[in-house]
Amino acid sequence: MNTKVILDSITKDQIRNDLPELQVGDLVKVYQRIVEGSRTRTQMFEGTIIKIQGGGIGKTFTARRISYGVGVEKTWPINSPNVEKIEVVRHGKIRRAKLFYLRDRVGKAAKVKERI
Repeated sequence: MNTKVILDSITKDQIRNDLPELQVGDLVKVYQRIVEGSRTRTQMFEGTIIKIQGGGIGKTFTARRISYGVGVEKTWPINSPNVEKIEVVRHGKIRRAKLFYLRDRVGKAAKVKERI
């Protein structure tokens, strides 16, 4: 039997279907579950998706925001159980697959136009 078929049959029930359709340029709120000792809390990260890569169970996305004048990027596996939920705040109008040029921009120049 083909190894790809075996892996797909094992991982198909672990792929999440409760998340919205994500695209590069979207402004999203990612609610992440954080464990501190015996306690669990939820932390929210709001930023623009600059990169989506991979596929299937290993699909990841990277979001970026400016926090106190410093650029912060975080990468999450889409199918991770530590990601509680993802909300799309607005859809971005872009023409590229990866938005690495946003790393060089600050303030209004780092904004992505909204797709209507």
